[in-house]
Amino acid sequence: MSPRPPIAAPSILSADFSRLAEALAIVDPERDWVHCDVMDNHFVPNLTFGPILIAAVRKLTRAFVDVHLMIERPERMIGAFRKAGADEMIVHLEACEDAVAALAAVRASGAKAGLATKPGTAFAAAEPMLEHLDLLLVMTVEPGFGGQAFMRDMLDKVRAAREWRERHGAGFLIQVDGGIAPDTAKEALAAGADVFVAGNSVYGKPDPRAALRELRRAIASPAGAERR
Repeated sequence: MSPRPPIAAPSILSADFSRLAEALAIVDPERDWVHCDVMDNHFVPNLTFGPILIAAVRKLTRAFVDVHLMIERPERMIGAFRKAGADEMIVHLEACEDAVAALAAVRASGAKAGLATKPGTAFAAAEPMLEHLDLLLVMTVEPGFGGQAFMRDMLDKVRAAREWRERHGAGFLIQVDGGIAPDTAKEALAAGADVFVAGNSVYGKPDPRAALRELRRAIASPAGAERR
């Protein structure tokens, strides 16, 4: 079972940055997170934003600020992102010279520590780090761009993470990111996911507030509560 109620995490990568305050106003700080996708055009083929935008987000919301670092050698930027207001930093296993050390540095900064894996990385590669985590992010698309189709075969990795957590009595959350909409969120919930990152399916809709409500309803549905 999930350690806590499922969490919707709207990704501001899909928001209109010229109306950032309005985009963040739809987030309920009592039950939602704000997900921030940082990309460096090296680890992934896209360039987004850095600590300056995180600082702006921090000023505009009381919600938990979840920062996904899709950057090479993330340990170099941990201090800057924490100072900007990150509550959690997620580093990529594939981007770290020493993932355990990077996670320790995140924890030492006072933030929660998360680890992400690309679709092509086997769950077994992350197992040695699981005891050091607050969150495991299972990418359900190739990282780099929003609007991609959900990779359903990644649900096997979610199930493996859930089973490992139950077997070891661990408390880390399982996050999914990529192609998440109400229908795919229900599938991921049933597989064992706890945190659901949604970009285009929220901010790409004519009424983002209504879209976020629909996502919340999907992950709160009794049908998804039975983890299979």
